Amino acid sequence: MKLLFVVNPISGGVNKEPFLNNAKKLCDKYGVNYEVFKTTGKGDNANLTAVLDKINPDKVVSVGGDGTTLFTSVVLLNTDYPMGIIPLGSANGMATDLFVNPNPMEALRDIILSQVVAGLDMVVVNDHYYSIHIGDVGVNASIVNSYEKDKNRGMTTYAKYFFEELNKLNPFEFTLKANNEIVKSKGLMIGICNARKYGTGIPLNSTGNPMDGKFEIVIFEKIDAVSLLKAGLSKYDERFIDNQSTKVISTNKAEISFKEPRLLQLDGEVIGHFEKIKVEIIPKAVRFITHNENVFLNQ
Repeated sequence: MKLLFVVNPISGGVNKEPFLNNAKKLCDKYGVNYEVFKTTGKGDNANLTAVLDKINPDKVVSVGGDGTTLFTSVVLLNTDYPMGIIPLGSANGMATDLFVNPNPMEALRDIILSQVVAGLDMVVVNDHYYSIHIGDVGVNASIVNSYEKDKNRGMTTYAKYFFEELNKLNPFEFTLKANNEIVKSKGLMIGICNARKYGTGIPLNSTGNPMDGKFEIVIFEKIDAVSLLKAGLSKYDERFIDNQSTKVISTNKAEISFKEPRLLQLDGEVIGHFEKIKVEIIPKAVRFITHNENVFLNQ
């Protein structure tokens, strides 16, 4: 067996070297061949594609957070290489949603041992931008935008901008076309969900399945003290998801337009401002290495 580790050295401000040292020991012990590819932020897509063609690994291992998972998935799109996830970022929401072991070395053992591979969906926005986890327009996109510009990382920094945005909430008008229906309304945030939970562990919906060929549009009509309390509690029990403040639409294609350009973020990366967003699903875009305790396999 040959593994290719795809490593984002700076994701989440987490030092990846201790994991790589332990991974080397494990692979050496069991005779597993491996290579390491480290992203640099320059030409990563082309460089990773070249490495894949050169070494032809049996399994690809994404080492980082949601952004690293997305990067690896996009490069693997339309290939037969199976991918596993090692959760080592500031936000590991997709790994959590996919029942990846939170212990990095245990997650690696699962990847090496498992013969269970399932098709993982991907979302494409405006024919060009990709998401494998969660994107949104509105309050959270503004938080992510401020977070990205801050040299500090982690939940404390995210919380700082979260409370700043709460003090300047402003509903915006939008038109949503999905499932042959048109919805015209106002909201504070619109989530584009291939999965259920943010990296914070707070779920946006309870019905999403990243392997069912659909995504969920979640419309937040209000955010107040009650809805925030329910959001916090829903991290521990999804029965607290605030269905009264949100509307969830499951679909495979949607179009959202705004009266003025709105900021969009996808999987923790700020994409830009758009007056219109076209969203489509790519079913079974990535071959994902998982296990039979992943409940999505049976839904």
